[in-house]
Amino acid sequence: MHARNNIFLIGFMGAGKSTIARYLHRKYGMKWLEMDKEIERKQGMSISEIFRLKGEEYFRGLETDLLLSLEGKEHTVVSCGGGVPLRDCNVEAMKKSGVIVFLTARPETILQRVKDSHDRPLLEGHKDVAYIAELLAGRQKKYEAAAELLAATDGRSAEEIGEEIYRRVGEIGEKQA
Repeated sequence: MHARNNIFLIGFMGAGKSTIARYLHRKYGMKWLEMDKEIERKQGMSISEIFRLKGEEYFRGLETDLLLSLEGKEHTVVSCGGGVPLRDCNVEAMKKSGVIVFLTARPETILQRVKDSHDRPLLEGHKDVAYIAELLAGRQKKYEAAAELLAATDGRSAEEIGEEIYRRVGEIGEKQA
């Protein structure tokens, strides 16, 4: 691994960010940070409460502050909230201290993975492929622009994806060394 040896996993909800982060944590002993959980812990309330009581702009500010606080960290895998790469300042902060990996998944795969979950406010009442495809299309370009690596997650195991990411991030480090 290289100077920027943190890994930031971005992608739509249900793309597998938490699953892959957990795999890299267990297999390679990387520190693991789940952005939404960390914000909830620090604020003492759920993301939906933060949105309701303080607004989305306030929440987005918390995400940016958290990313900036990671600059000195090493060997950490960060599972980012779905909206994190939509802000340019967040992308800059991530690129300073790590490699950004975009986990892709088809709308059908996402629906399959999130259909029984009720902690995704954006999808509540809209659990269908067309709605997910529309939301995804709105974010796709920003995700692609931010990412240095793409990894498809459809029909693949956490081990396959985690191994590919770890190897490819290592290759980036060798080129930059």
